[in-house]
Amino acid sequence: MNLKKVPNISPENVTMYGSSGTTIQWLWSKEEAPHFALRRFMIRPGGEIGIHNHIEEHEIFILSGEGIVFTDSEEVRIQPEDTLFVPSDEPHGYRNTGEEDLVFLCIIPNLKTT
Repeated sequence: MNLKKVPNISPENVTMYGSSGTTIQWLWSKEEAPHFALRRFMIRPGGEIGIHNHIEEHEIFILSGEGIVFTDSEEVRIQPEDTLFVPSDEPHGYRNTGEEDLVFLCIIPNLKTT
């Protein structure tokens, strides 16, 4: 068993996809856990992760704050204790619409490449 203290995990700025005001902490990276990576995102008020897609599905749990998850054709409001499934290759983005940080956990599978 391994234990980490989240305050000891350095946040990294997210800049891809036209993102702003966003950090990520790799709680368990693909190199550390064999099947799933666990990430913690924090989006400051007014910040966002721009629309993007990738092969990994996402399982998301909202810890605090409020915002929207958007696709090319819809917006879904999110708030604490909401959970969200984003299928593989679905374009999606996140925006903080509230006055406090939007914080969520995101689990992705570690895809095997050959």
